[in-house]
Amino acid sequence: MALMRRLKRLRIIQSLIGKLGALYLRIVRVTCRAIYHPTQFHQSFDRHSPCIVATWHGQHLMIPFARRRKDKFDVLVSLSDDGAMYAAAGCFGEFHTLLPDEFSVLTHETVAVAKKRVPVFVGVTSLNSREVVQKMRVVEKSGADGVLVGVPFYFPSTVDNAVRFFREIGEMFPKLNIMIYHNPTLHNIKIPVEAFIEITKNPAVIGMKDSHRELPEFLKLQKIVRGKMSVFVMQTQYFALADIGAAGFWSIDAWMGPWPQLALRDAVARGDRELAEAITLDMMPPAGAPVDLSWRETASKIATKLAGYVDPGPLRPPFLDIPEAVIERQKKRVERWMQLCAKYRSPAPKAQAV
Repeated sequence: MALMRRLKRLRIIQSLIGKLGALYLRIVRVTCRAIYHPTQFHQSFDRHSPCIVATWHGQHLMIPFARRRKDKFDVLVSLSDDGAMYAAAGCFGEFHTLLPDEFSVLTHETVAVAKKRVPVFVGVTSLNSREVVQKMRVVEKSGADGVLVGVPFYFPSTVDNAVRFFREIGEMFPKLNIMIYHNPTLHNIKIPVEAFIEITKNPAVIGMKDSHRELPEFLKLQKIVRGKMSVFVMQTQYFALADIGAAGFWSIDAWMGPWPQLALRDAVARGDRELAEAITLDMMPPAGAPVDLSWRETASKIATKLAGYVDPGPLRPPFLDIPEAVIERQKKRVERWMQLCAKYRSPAPKAQAV
């Protein structure tokens, strides 16, 4: 019995059972006549579509029989043994703690859930170039739209080697869009503006996540990259830089609730500078807030969990013993962010009679 339990937990066994079960259900579906009870079963989908369907153990196996081609819904499956055989979902895992098989599952499940409704870019930053290539092969096979990748950073790279790195992966994966993840603090290199004269010759590089340039440097950067690649800046930079070339902004705070970011986006889009400035000032961290990169990502994961908008999954070793002061700061951070969400959250549109 112990051996059977261990075998059931193996991803390859779960995948095999799931595929065999799916094949059996397809055979049943094409060889049998389905009877629905109650007879108005599909009217619920017609009234509420698109929607998320939640089922009890085992009942998710009946979804292929119930779903019509026109129905638009996803299925929420519990993380029980039978649920794992239906969809082995990934988590909010950090790239530097994911094992290769976990990265593969996370990538493929993300692409499967997105269903081409939005572009999917998968983070493949690694300590060395070979691991980046290995991850990009997984991403290419998954059908994702592109990758978010920083310069390998165990040792600081020279600018020439960084440019070469992006050129070579672009040549190896010409069908994958590449977005540069520019993080000088953690990646041990700041890519100078002049380097983008060469980088923009690479058609695979279509964008960059950046937040480490003052206004004069950003203006010089735009002269080089405009029309060739898009630059996404930090959320608190977007108001000031949108009119001079920033294509959008990134935010880790959005995992606590995206309403301030959505309000900022919309205010900038309609030219409401007064509101955009007010939102930007609200988003600024409190004066005197300590900057501790040792806990930045882990702290954000704790804050996301406390906020409750999404479940980012468990903390991963070796980031498990968290100082009480860090946790207390995240509680205050979440409390402040919840106030911003309430302030900028738009009311839900009223239902229209049909």
